[in-house]
Amino acid sequence: MKRIAIYLLLIFFPVAVFCQHDSSRTEIDLNGIWQFDQTINAFPPAKFTRTIPVPGLVHLAKPAIDDYNKFFKRASQVEAKEQHNLYNIDYTPRYSWYKKSVFIPANLRGREAVITIKKSQYVTQVYVNGIDMGTSMACYTPVEFPVTAALKPGAQNEILIKVGDRVWLPSDAAGGTDKEKEHYLPGIWDDVLLSFTGKLRINRLLVLPSVAGKKITVKTMIRNLYPSQIFYGGAMNDSVTLDISVTEKGTGKIVASKTGRFVTKRDNLTEAIIEIPLDDFTNWSPDKPFLYKATAILKVDKEISDQVGKQFGMRDFTRKGKFFYLNGEKIILRGTNITLQRFFEDPDCSNLVWDKVWVKKLLVDHPKKLNWNMMRICVGIAPEFWYDIADEYGLLFQNEWLYWQNHGWDDQVRKEYTDWVWTDGNHPSIAIWDGINENWDDYIGNTLIPELKKLDPTRVWDAGYMTGDKMAMDEMDEPHPYQGRISDKQPGSNKNFYPLGNLDFKPGAVTNIQESSSAQLVNEYGWIWLWRNGLPSKLTVDTYEYYLGKNSTPQQNWELQAYWMQLETEWLRSEPSIAGVLAFCYLANNYGYTGDWFSGNIKDLQPTPTLNWFQHAFAPVATFINLTDERYTKFLTPHAPGSTLLFNLAGINNLSKEVKGTVKIKLINHKGQAFAEQDFPVNLPSYLRTDIPVSVNLPADAGGYVLVAEFNPANGEKVISRRFLKIGQAASYQYYDINPVRK
Repeated sequence: MKRIAIYLLLIFFPVAVFCQHDSSRTEIDLNGIWQFDQTINAFPPAKFTRTIPVPGLVHLAKPAIDDYNKFFKRASQVEAKEQHNLYNIDYTPRYSWYKKSVFIPANLRGREAVITIKKSQYVTQVYVNGIDMGTSMACYTPVEFPVTAALKPGAQNEILIKVGDRVWLPSDAAGGTDKEKEHYLPGIWDDVLLSFTGKLRINRLLVLPSVAGKKITVKTMIRNLYPSQIFYGGAMNDSVTLDISVTEKGTGKIVASKTGRFVTKRDNLTEAIIEIPLDDFTNWSPDKPFLYKATAILKVDKEISDQVGKQFGMRDFTRKGKFFYLNGEKIILRGTNITLQRFFEDPDCSNLVWDKVWVKKLLVDHPKKLNWNMMRICVGIAPEFWYDIADEYGLLFQNEWLYWQNHGWDDQVRKEYTDWVWTDGNHPSIAIWDGINENWDDYIGNTLIPELKKLDPTRVWDAGYMTGDKMAMDEMDEPHPYQGRISDKQPGSNKNFYPLGNLDFKPGAVTNIQESSSAQLVNEYGWIWLWRNGLPSKLTVDTYEYYLGKNSTPQQNWELQAYWMQLETEWLRSEPSIAGVLAFCYLANNYGYTGDWFSGNIKDLQPTPTLNWFQHAFAPVATFINLTDERYTKFLTPHAPGSTLLFNLAGINNLSKEVKGTVKIKLINHKGQAFAEQDFPVNLPSYLRTDIPVSVNLPADAGGYVLVAEFNPANGEKVISRRFLKIGQAASYQYYDINPVRK
């Protein structure tokens, strides 16, 4: 690939990058600074007074947009609130206009040009040199229009893009609503480019691996740009040759190739499928994210018309019974959620979503320390390069469309979901397509998902709260077993008494998990959210007041949250019928309904104690104390001084081999002094829960104590489980603060 930097004669002198593929496809990168402004009506502004980076949403415009302070409010105190009405807006809806002048080299005359906007929300209309090129309501899949007829090679060309507001999104659009969002920021939020090809173009390239079958299936959507038949007897079709070559991404070594012949329909899309056997290959996994590249060359009469390459990984992700399998081996999923669309309305969001260094730290550096192998991109997907990073460094995704509250017409949902699979389906990091969040839709569950499984049989589908009684093909469920003093709308929670830390607690949510025949991925739990200043979120004001009383300090709140999330994670991971545990939530909107586990300005990604304790709660192999908490749980009687405490450890092992190690039990008083220490060896069988009985002689002095179980594997780092105990009658109970950070 040749890369030639061409300096365009633009007002702001940005650089356009031309990428040329053996004279077959030339791409002009349109990312960078555009002119920008907003209008109340649908006519373009008479004068552009702002600039804006692309990609990026309208909050990045300079000078700031008129309603900036309405979109980004920094609350000084928390208002308890359960949900927000999308149409209850406090700003003036406006059209957002992007303008750029681009020089098109004269040697591109005669080539077919297409403009691609990978993601833009909400309702996007493109003009080139004053000519309307088309409109799209797609918000999460590429907006593409042929623009050849409007371009002027050898001259400057004006590109004008209009983007609407969320309240104007048409009824048929497959864009959901999120009742925990208050502001939906519009804008172009992924890459923009112009590409030039011959008359026949590779519109989509989908590489589907099969480790078990030792092959890849390459599906191509070919766009024939010849005009449709005008006169009787005129050509209606064109024959093409499609050459596929597969190389190792790192070395460039060719490992396979194959050619196919196809007939394409003029002014239409034609699907072409080639199956290629692979005799020797390296599997992709989070531990070894090995990548290949498939290059497709489209020829007409031996002349190259187009060429496209996509990276992919050889990996199988399947469901057998109640569990998931990666490349034929059982895998227990551990991780978290990212609510990116909510983060967009965070006052500190800025341009972080498009900062590759920051995103890599978010997706790779922290998660690797926390023993996570999966994230759910929740209520809305991400820019494409996020998936590239996950592919390259080894992270699995449950990729969820923004479909919480019902929105959209069946035909449009089919169109957008189908393009979603075609567009993002090459990423080995995407293991689960998630069509619905916490809702039901018969069309999606029983008609569309079976159709899309034929397009992409290499992944598992999730359909929100649709279970086996509501859909014929129920591969997995997403139970959300929120517990404790929470909203009455959450099913299966104990409002008055929740035995936090009791690993054998079996509310209805858990018995449903045990009785289901499909895989159970708990991808939400932990109704204990805080803002980054340590204050409760809009949904948890009552929760913190119940457990800590009024006016609790940020430090008290962070301590409770860390302990709560540690114990709930241990509880769920100790249930052997659960296929995965994803804590909620790793990234959210500060000042929102929920929250995340960072403090201060999010650009610094400063972890709170919750993330530090997750290093232990999400360890693949661990021993967890099976006792109800006595510090925060109410109505429990303190232990008698000098008595004997009997309890079990729950040993878990998510690995494919038995793990041996030792456990150290100790009781620590509020001064940090350890009592009743004991050590013993343990053997933890693969994928099982092992209950280990323990007895501890309690001290004679009344007070608050921390019971600690330290698991030391033969090869690996120490894993800590803890429980707060009350012994005897004391005027107050103080507890020693254990530092969970590994050195």
